[in-house]
Amino acid sequence: MVFIESIRPYFRWIGKCLPLAISLGCLVSCASVQPPPNPPMPVTQAWPANLNLASPEASSKLAAQVHWRSYFIDPRLQALIESSLKNNRDLRMAVARVQEARAQYQVALADEWPTLTANTNYAINSTPANVSGGVPSKSLAVNLAALSYEVDFWGRIASLSESAKSSYLATDEARRNTELALIAEVANAYFNLRQLEEMQDFTATITASREVSYELVLQAQKLGGSYDFEVEQQRGLMETAKGQLASLDHQVKMAQNLLNFLVGDATQNLPSGIPLSQALSGVLLSPGVPSEVLLMRPDVMAAEHRLVAAHADIQAARAAFFPKVSLTGALGLASPGLAGLFSGRAWSFAPAMTLPIFDRGRLQANLDIAEARKNGVVADYEKTIQQAFREVSDQLSARSSLERQLHAAVQNEAAQRRRLRVTQGRYKAGLIAFPEYLEVERENLQALQNTAQVRHAQLEAATLLYKALGGGVEPATSVSLASP
Repeated sequence: MVFIESIRPYFRWIGKCLPLAISLGCLVSCASVQPPPNPPMPVTQAWPANLNLASPEASSKLAAQVHWRSYFIDPRLQALIESSLKNNRDLRMAVARVQEARAQYQVALADEWPTLTANTNYAINSTPANVSGGVPSKSLAVNLAALSYEVDFWGRIASLSESAKSSYLATDEARRNTELALIAEVANAYFNLRQLEEMQDFTATITASREVSYELVLQAQKLGGSYDFEVEQQRGLMETAKGQLASLDHQVKMAQNLLNFLVGDATQNLPSGIPLSQALSGVLLSPGVPSEVLLMRPDVMAAEHRLVAAHADIQAARAAFFPKVSLTGALGLASPGLAGLFSGRAWSFAPAMTLPIFDRGRLQANLDIAEARKNGVVADYEKTIQQAFREVSDQLSARSSLERQLHAAVQNEAAQRRRLRVTQGRYKAGLIAFPEYLEVERENLQALQNTAQVRHAQLEAATLLYKALGGGVEPATSVSLASP
């Protein structure tokens, strides 16, 4: 009780003075941080002409307003994407980098606040008798509050904190970009697997039909109803179909392996899928205005945060040319021994100022490094925007072109199907020869394959357009200076 009552006045003094000192220090540190200038957009303010831009209808939305669950409506694909967001190793590494950047921001943020410690020491000093009579001197000190604080007059520490914060935000946007890219990769891998499986089933049916046709022609040859040419021709068609089926079997296995790799877990116990023609919600994504839409992309936002961090590094490098003012002090008890410790109050206060005079160009070199890095970050920011503009333009062009291609492919498929029915009737009636029938059948097969390939390309383009426009993975969040 005696000890507690003796130190109570010190804590009252600390409680009154410390908040004022912290508030003044924070005001000094925050007042000197200047926002960086926004560089102009290095692209035009309109998309290329003759593209299938979204019309102002109710179904037209910005990609940032459409969550991936609302865009990819296939239940099987949704389960795969959800599993990949939990298990994919690349995404886990991106999350770990965000956690590391967050911790680094906390470290930088802590430098803006005073450091308070408590310590005690006991010392015995002995000097020669002709100096102090040979009597050892003893001292016992207990520092209840030891203060260490750099007053940030020029904003150096605040700029370093701003740089760490922007680096953290850039890392988080990079994580979001990895997440969006993963969603697109899983969707495209799934569409590719489904298309290959359809082609595999169709080719298996064709192979079985070729085998039956070969057996029929072979039996007809034994009865004298066909020639060797027809037998070898049918054998060649059968073997070609078998080779295509074997190739598709390999491609299906590779596509399944890729999907398992992206998902990061075994793709088992999944819900049933829906036809590829219904795999998307049908929402027509609007490209909007380039200067607004491109800034929604996570990679562009990450580049912008890196630009802010580089500007803050320059401010910190410039502030290093000015004097550093630091405050150190201690408040506690001191006595030659423990018995008189509570009667001996002690305090110390030692402000110090450090002014760089000669460092052989070190500070100037650090400033030059920061300036050079900023120039590189500006170039990276402009390149990222140009790359984003090109990707969106490419996918808008692909959407417009593939829509017309799919319409033509479907019409051609219908025409080839009708032509095949007519040819089958003419062949059974003996009006045409067998090679002519085989040629029509081959063209019908090619039309079916072409329709499947164009539909797959259209799904892939729609997925890449969703990614290029920023996607609606999650709403952007802001991080406060006090708690990242």
